[in-house]
Amino acid sequence: MSEQIPPQQPPYTNVPYSDAPPPAGPAFYPQAGYPPAAPSSGLSDNSAAALAYLTIIPAIIFLIIEPYNKIPLVRFHSIQCLALGVVSFALQVGLTILSIFLHFIPLVGILFSLIHLAVFLVIFVAWLMAIIKASKGEWFKLPIIGDFAEKQARS
Repeated sequence: MSEQIPPQQPPYTNVPYSDAPPPAGPAFYPQAGYPPAAPSSGLSDNSAAALAYLTIIPAIIFLIIEPYNKIPLVRFHSIQCLALGVVSFALQVGLTILSIFLHFIPLVGILFSLIHLAVFLVIFVAWLMAIIKASKGEWFKLPIIGDFAEKQARS
């Protein structure tokens, strides 16, 4: 039995080999395609402002990291997120403590639990609206804390 050798492609021989350098100038290398993109920080201002609302951690990071802490829109939404977190935490703790004591009163306890749920829903809707407005690049000020955040962001 003879061994079968698979067919092979013949070598390419029309390549001009030379030790001379290629000719200089734009005629040899034409400008084609798109110019290289300018270096960026990675996130657009709108994206960074919206991401600040995910938790308090991105908000703190955006207030510390160099390119973002100089952008007023990102600073505003980061500060507003922190303020919203502090206010909602204080409200939730206060309402939880009150609901524990008022829960022993039959009708008042149930009514207060509904108020507690309504406060949570209002905070949640405000948080969602702030994310949506921040992603569009808008300065959406929440009631009460929005003025504080704007004053801090512009200083």
